[in-house]
Amino acid sequence: MPLIESAATILLLWAVIGYLLGSIPFGLVLTKAMGLGNLREIGSGNIGTTNVLRTGSKAAAAATLILDGGKGAAAVLLARFLAGEDAAQLAGLTAFLGHCFPVWLKFQGGKGVATFLGLMLALAWPVGIACCLIWVASAAISRISSLSALIAALSAPLWCYLMGYPSVILLAVLLTALVFWRHGGNINRLISGNEPRIGQK
Repeated sequence: MPLIESAATILLLWAVIGYLLGSIPFGLVLTKAMGLGNLREIGSGNIGTTNVLRTGSKAAAAATLILDGGKGAAAVLLARFLAGEDAAQLAGLTAFLGHCFPVWLKFQGGKGVATFLGLMLALAWPVGIACCLIWVASAAISRISSLSALIAALSAPLWCYLMGYPSVILLAVLLTALVFWRHGGNINRLISGNEPRIGQK
């Protein structure tokens, strides 16, 4: 983890800002704005990219992916520019938590994969690119979004170590644990062979 240099009040401020940015439910907003129905009543009911794709709109899914990743990156980059690396990592963490547990949706949010990838790109871009490439490769082979997400997240701490970002390893481990926790149901379906493939309703 980075050296803690910012005042407690500054860290608290960026924790709140990160959470608020992360809690914006872009998938829900986009599907409603585009007349695609209530995302909560489609597929898994999740607000993330994979479930948005089940509406049949690739454009909405792509926009959700970009915006959910972008809010994680924005939290990190703003905090880094205005406060420092310690605030950046904290804002990234709380942005992830905001996506998973948004107060506006009674703390029932997404699984955080796009937000995880976005904040990793902002924290350590070579690591973020490696995780994205692993997700793409795994998705192309397996056609299973959740499996791809788990593999990409699991690789993040290793990439941090190999690429020379030791200060990010602890956060990467924590985020990976959270990604696995949020995918508990998916893991059970993967084990039983019942996990749906990308695009399957």
